Amino acid sequence: MSLLRILHLVGSVCDDFYCDLSRLYAQDCLVATANPSRYEFHIAYISCDRHWRFPSSLSQAAIAAAPPRSFSQAIDYIIALNIDVVLPQMFCIPGMTQYRALFELLKIPYIGNRAEVMAIAAHKAKAKAIVAAAGVKVPSGQLLRRGELPTLKPPAVIKPVSADNSLGVSFVREIAEYGRALDAAFDYADEVLVEEYIELGREVRCGILAWDERLVGLPLEEYAVNQRNHPIRYCEDKLQRVESGDLSLSAKDPTKAWIVDPGDPITPTVQKIAKTCHQALGCQHYSLFDFRIDPWGQPWFLEAGLYCSFSPKSVLVTMARAAGISLADLMAMMLELVRQHPTHSWGDRYPLPLHQ
Repeated sequence: MSLLRILHLVGSVCDDFYCDLSRLYAQDCLVATANPSRYEFHIAYISCDRHWRFPSSLSQAAIAAAPPRSFSQAIDYIIALNIDVVLPQMFCIPGMTQYRALFELLKIPYIGNRAEVMAIAAHKAKAKAIVAAAGVKVPSGQLLRRGELPTLKPPAVIKPVSADNSLGVSFVREIAEYGRALDAAFDYADEVLVEEYIELGREVRCGILAWDERLVGLPLEEYAVNQRNHPIRYCEDKLQRVESGDLSLSAKDPTKAWIVDPGDPITPTVQKIAKTCHQALGCQHYSLFDFRIDPWGQPWFLEAGLYCSFSPKSVLVTMARAAGISLADLMAMMLELVRQHPTHSWGDRYPLPLHQ
């Protein structure tokens, strides 16, 4: 059996933070999923200067030693490699949208959701509007641009509309706090979402796999929040820099996140709503959604995170492991889904809803 040539798409054209985040996850993925009898791995690393490099590994030394290539040179190089599948591991907006669309044009399939779906999910207000139209409960909110003032009465949550990992997110208790919170959010996006605060409750994430012509809900992951002094999750709850300067995943601390007992009655309720979100947004191979559970047990959609780097620490991988699906098996499942439903297939643009 011939080896499957997989291109790991890593880096960021935006800033060093997203470069480091991408490299952190992709490096773990390369080690954990290596299988020389089945896969031939290649790396495309894109830096903030928009040069492409094809290093032998993701060490700083290997990246520095790889010759930079222009866009056209990189395309020629990729075509010559005869890549079978791309694994997107870029977390910036261009990486999740433009660079995925590039591989659709090249007719090279990739694991995950299509570029236009990623673009919608990356805009929190658009994603909320779509799932709300499908009957999912969402917090009320306002979308603001610079110079506009909120009319929503606190308490409220302030979010850059297109940033992840809680960058620029604030919790506002008093009207006087709006100014500082808006300034912080506008550092990360040109639009800011001012959102109704949903009383706790709990906060959970739900993963969905599209497998065997049906949607499969994975065990939930729950996050440490409390009404008294930690009402929402902040960036430091997810990521932190260690002494070396590298990023570290603080969210993997078991005091901050844990798998919910599958017998918990909230699980089927959230999974059902997550499947509705998956279909409403037009997701393909898998999806991830965050929900706030109010004190009466009602889930409220917060946002979609439609990416997975297939690192052992990735949320979707953690959930699958709790369901008895190893990372190796999950990777094999995704590659089979790519074979059945390639992302570059224009004829399969809007597939019929899967049986749930």
